[in-house]
Amino acid sequence: MRFFDTHCDTVMRALEGELDFVAGRGRAHVDLPRLEAAGSCLQLFAVFTSQSHMPGKDLPAYADQAIAAIHGWAEASGGRMQLALRAADVRAACNGGGFHGMLGLEGADCAGERADGLERFIDAGVRNVIPAWSDNAFSGTVFGDNGPLTAEGIRLIELCQARRVMVDVSHLSDTAFWQVRDLAYRPFIASHSNCRAVCPHPRNISDEMIRALAGRGGVMGINLSADFISPEYMAQGAPIERAAREAIQAASDPEDQKRLRQEMWQQLSQIAPPDIAWIARHVQHAIQVGGEDCIGLGGDLDGIKAMPAPMTGIESYPLIPQALEQAGLTAAQLEKVCWRNWERVFLEVLPE
Repeated sequence: MRFFDTHCDTVMRALEGELDFVAGRGRAHVDLPRLEAAGSCLQLFAVFTSQSHMPGKDLPAYADQAIAAIHGWAEASGGRMQLALRAADVRAACNGGGFHGMLGLEGADCAGERADGLERFIDAGVRNVIPAWSDNAFSGTVFGDNGPLTAEGIRLIELCQARRVMVDVSHLSDTAFWQVRDLAYRPFIASHSNCRAVCPHPRNISDEMIRALAGRGGVMGINLSADFISPEYMAQGAPIERAAREAIQAASDPEDQKRLRQEMWQQLSQIAPPDIAWIARHVQHAIQVGGEDCIGLGGDLDGIKAMPAPMTGIESYPLIPQALEQAGLTAAQLEKVCWRNWERVFLEVLPE
């Protein structure tokens, strides 16, 4: 089975010195050898920029560094990895043309406070944009005040549509989601968000949203984060995360913030992860609500604290179609979930 996944934070691990991506050495969920072993055809690499989460950092420079690193992986791979910049590249990746990586922004904070600040990142290869991870100059989010798109956020959506860049509503507030629905004249996606009816995490999307996304030809990517998958895990982990978030916000020293995050991850690691069957529950629910063309994979690997057992990283992706088949999905549905739905929507949006 081929795999097309629309969200991982792996470049952060590389920039932190924890990973040699091409060689496959270091601490991460994703690297090139394991992508190849899993049968991945296309992976979207997110460049995370959030002023509230990264205070004091020069975000345009950081985004430039991350984008250059991903370009560098392709150059250093000896042809094993190419970049998907146009529809033709997506078509090649999904039809035996070798593994491709795609560039995305998780938070447009690196653009500053004006939509046209995004232009240079699009020119550098960005093809998927989440306007905000936490509240910024463009949009409110579920991790903030749940406010709407700003006037500049509306311009950002319009710019992405005009430049044939995918608009991604994961992390946006419910209000902003509906504004994107009304503004978008091309399909838009939720790259790494699950079904709120199955697990009531605010980062997941409601049945009404799933129907609206599907109605516009969009796709949602199942996130493998244990707290987005299982309500039981979420209930146990939420107090730990809430306390850690408050402590991190109160800490001014970046090293203290890093230590507090590590302590939070250690505490969360003591909670038993959900079983892989939970992935099938979300996929089945999405199909029931929005149809079999609206669902794909957006694992959020290297950005999550725990994934369903017995998964350990991208090398475990072949377990997903096995779990879906056991849940009753047909062979055609398995292909749609694993890669065909993402291929379709990106072929429609990206320039030829």
